Amino acid sequence: MAYVNGQRPLPSRAGLVVVGGGVIGCSIAREATRFISDVVVIEKESDVACGTSKANNAEVHSGIGEDAGTLKQKLNVRGNQLYDEFVRGLGVELKRQGLLIVITQRTIPRDGGMPEEERMELLTRKIPEGIVAYGENAGIKGLRILTRDEVFRMEPNVTREAVAGVFDPTYGLISPYKLTIALAEHAVINGAKVFLNTEVTGFRVEGGAVRAVITDRGEIETPMVVNAAGVFADEVADMAGAGGFVIHPRKGATLLFDRQVTAEYVRSSVAEFRLPGQRTTQSKGGGAMPTAEGNLQLGPTAIETDDKYDTSISAEEIEEIFERFHYLLPDFPRDALISAFSGVRAPTLEEDFVIGASEAVRGFVNVAGIQSPGLASAPAIAEMVLGILHELGLSREPRPDFDPVRPAPPKFSELSNVERNRLIREDPRWGNVICRCETVTEMEVVNAVHSIIPATNMDAVKRRTRTGMGRCQGGFCHNRVAAILARELGIPVTEVTKDGEGSPVFLGVAKEFLGGAAR
Repeated sequence: MAYVNGQRPLPSRAGLVVVGGGVIGCSIAREATRFISDVVVIEKESDVACGTSKANNAEVHSGIGEDAGTLKQKLNVRGNQLYDEFVRGLGVELKRQGLLIVITQRTIPRDGGMPEEERMELLTRKIPEGIVAYGENAGIKGLRILTRDEVFRMEPNVTREAVAGVFDPTYGLISPYKLTIALAEHAVINGAKVFLNTEVTGFRVEGGAVRAVITDRGEIETPMVVNAAGVFADEVADMAGAGGFVIHPRKGATLLFDRQVTAEYVRSSVAEFRLPGQRTTQSKGGGAMPTAEGNLQLGPTAIETDDKYDTSISAEEIEEIFERFHYLLPDFPRDALISAFSGVRAPTLEEDFVIGASEAVRGFVNVAGIQSPGLASAPAIAEMVLGILHELGLSREPRPDFDPVRPAPPKFSELSNVERNRLIREDPRWGNVICRCETVTEMEVVNAVHSIIPATNMDAVKRRTRTGMGRCQGGFCHNRVAAILARELGIPVTEVTKDGEGSPVFLGVAKEFLGGAAR
């Protein structure tokens, strides 16, 4: 097996080492395997997609919300355009649900002293035309202006104070953690190695060039390193003497709702247009967004923090999100809330992406400051970084043996009854439903544990199968998943962890543990 976990020895050498197993690092690794096979990904956590890549809004932005002239906007627009081809063969679904930008009465309040006719001319014609012109100038296709009636026909639940809208059909949705896992597995299929539970502690730099990556488990000689370490990218760059930028972490909280209640509440992503002076944070403002699986999200917030590990969320933050979106969606069913989560963004002081070869250390490439729209920009970021690596000496000759397909395991909930019955006849574990909310079977959990990049803890199984992501948030399946993990890994159930070392699920055994699947 090409996958290497935290207990197996590191290779002595690699053609390229990527530091960071998020969507950016795994995108770059997968694209690099189109040219060379000896690619290594180093990730200090127990799974890929454990940082920002597991805690964002899953939006494939178009670039309409980014500042003109920034690298962010350029790569966002390009990335959105590349996405369909980028995910081809990965077994991960991309949905183009579009974005509705709603212009409302409060965009320009009546008490501003402006004549009403002039105010409505701005709201219903000039502002929508300006949004479309801005997007078209950035290279975004298909933008169209909507009248008030067209807004309500598209999204009947938005505020009655809507006066016009702009629809952007290029906006998309994708599961960010499933995409990251698929990219990592596809890279492995094509020769790469992924090392989890492995932390970079330094670099060997000689003659002004990188020569090796030093980790807590040994050293890997390499002529090229890509630093895609997210919120820790500044620290990793400084280890090599290739820094010069600072990451100031910014937390974003999001609310997640029961799809049985909110699945049709909005059909596209919906956001209220706010003039630049009306924004109170560095966030683009967020909105109401479906997920790839059909849940609805509200958020995110934008809160500066000194702690790169701070993914907490408070009652005040939850209330802030509800208050912020009450105007846009006044009848939103608040009691459908099933979960709240937060992630930590990795902005630089310049609030733009930092991508380029280090001038101080040859062979060292920084890919930093990747916050929203990082997920949307991933294909273009990988394309840009591969161009830099080619200049540094990476082979330009495509591999004839590159396998374009990463086989995706069956998803029981999406199969026909004929297909389900066939699988159950082959293996009865397909018929044992472990997670009732998401209709996940025992065999799906087993497949996750023994996948190309094995799921060795509860959260890793969740990211691959959606166990615990439904209405009851694991109330039914938690013990059953733990029992399967223990059985398949050959460990006592008391050694099963939530997300790796230091996060035990159980403190001890109170009585005989069966869990419904440990047999």
